[in-house]
Amino acid sequence: MTRYADLVERHGTPAYVYDLNRVEAARDDLFAALPEEFELFSAVKANPHPEVIRALRQGGNRACRAEISSTGELDAALSAGFDPGECLYTGPGKTDGELDEAIAKGVRMFSVESLTDLQHIGAVALRLGVVAQALLRINSASASATTSIRMTGAPSQFGIDSETLVEQIPLLRAVEGTEIVGAHFFPLSNARDEDALIGEFQHTIAQAARTFHDIGLDEPRFLDIGGGFSVPYAVPGERPVYGRLREALSQTLDEHFPRWREGFPKVACESGRYLVGDSGTLLAGVVNIKESRGRKFVILDAGINTFGGMSGLGRLLPVAVSPDTAGASPESVESWEKSSLVGPLCTPGDVLGRSVALPPLEAGDVIEIPNAGAYGPTSSLLMFLGRPAPVEIVVRGDEVVSVSRIEHHRTYA
Repeated sequence: MTRYADLVERHGTPAYVYDLNRVEAARDDLFAALPEEFELFSAVKANPHPEVIRALRQGGNRACRAEISSTGELDAALSAGFDPGECLYTGPGKTDGELDEAIAKGVRMFSVESLTDLQHIGAVALRLGVVAQALLRINSASASATTSIRMTGAPSQFGIDSETLVEQIPLLRAVEGTEIVGAHFFPLSNARDEDALIGEFQHTIAQAARTFHDIGLDEPRFLDIGGGFSVPYAVPGERPVYGRLREALSQTLDEHFPRWREGFPKVACESGRYLVGDSGTLLAGVVNIKESRGRKFVILDAGINTFGGMSGLGRLLPVAVSPDTAGASPESVESWEKSSLVGPLCTPGDVLGRSVALPPLEAGDVIEIPNAGAYGPTSSLLMFLGRPAPVEIVVRGDEVVSVSRIEHHRTYA
């Protein structure tokens, strides 16, 4: 049931296969959907595999920058060839030790979540004799989209509440070792469609213009308007291509920032799942099949320790996982039996999907879970029960680029 039978035979399951051709196609499609002047950050958290993020960086004039949230992600970005000066360091819990390491290695741009966050950044920058560039992350009081995954408009550890920003500006500007150069917005994730995405970006750009006016930042140098680009997650489906986004963004920016084409401000978007989601396939082996009180359970060697995360949802598990139906006739798919797809762990929470339509299976079979390139091993309960991490196989079409596995070792002080 898998086109990767030769890889399964050589490397076993569970295994992820990432196709770099798909990574590069997603990068090129997203750049094509954005105005030419835009920069694009790749959210390393979505898939920090060095080969994957290296492919996103190697794009000539349209290469991605890196958005990182830890020194571990910084190391992954540096190993993939990213310049530390081109990285954006984000996150609400930046420790002094992390800031010390990041700034010493050359990171200069930080998304700032609060006055005290900026003070921590400034203290380290001052000690190291540099100036850190600050993007004020704004937690807007209002938003455009009413669906999708909201990332703003509520009490949050993320961002400075927009209604308090003006009164905080004198204190923010007084922080030594830092320079406020712009703003960072991230109002939603996984927009339901292109209209919702456009509407949110238009709302964000208008609010950014008002924000810069209100705080007296006459010539902001940088504006990150966030993301929201969608891709199917662990179910069959095609990655969307946004045909109207470029013109809509250009028109809105022309209205609110007449000099944006000259770089005042430089405008950026960011993306995680869109860039890497459809590049990945999870190969899971069927260990056992059982029935319990009228329900069938297909037990896999891949559970929530292998594929357990869905960033931004506030949930541990994906909503549903469905295997790839490529090659199966519609008539045969209609006759597939509904089963629960579960993993091997000793917890009733190890469920990848309920009432999943599956073909006749038996122990030893392998199923493919498509669109699994984002939020896979590193967003899962990787160490739970001490089971080995899945193999990660990077390919370019039919060529195998690398085979690796994450290993954990205890180190004693």
